[in-house]
Amino acid sequence: MGKILLSILSGVIGFLFTFLTNYGHNLLGTSLIRGIYGFIIWFVLAFLLGWVLGFIVKQSPAPEMTGENAAEDDMLGTKLDLSTPDEDEELINLLKPKPAEGSGGSEAFTPLQPPKLVSMKDPEELAKAVRHLKEE
Repeated sequence: MGKILLSILSGVIGFLFTFLTNYGHNLLGTSLIRGIYGFIIWFVLAFLLGWVLGFIVKQSPAPEMTGENAAEDDMLGTKLDLSTPDEDEELINLLKPKPAEGSGGSEAFTPLQPPKLVSMKDPEELAKAVRHLKEE
């Protein structure tokens, strides 16, 4: 009964709001019809909102557990393990100085040798091609 009363109150507020906003711009009959539409829409929305919230709040009873499973479930989440794995070896290896790679190593520094992008064509042919492209 409380849900319907709340929905009716919401509908009345919707009617008043819609009627008062339309009364200054429309005829009385048009404003009343739009107010009734506002009442219906606000009533339905309030009813649906109350139904959805009632459905969400309603909780189904938890299944009963007996014996060993119930004791284990009671202990779930009570112990927190804050220990982190040891990373001492990794830290020691990072802090050790590395031997110089250039001294005594078989790998010597060799700079990159990118291929040259210069064309091996005759300069006369290149000049003819540029002239031909300029004419077009």
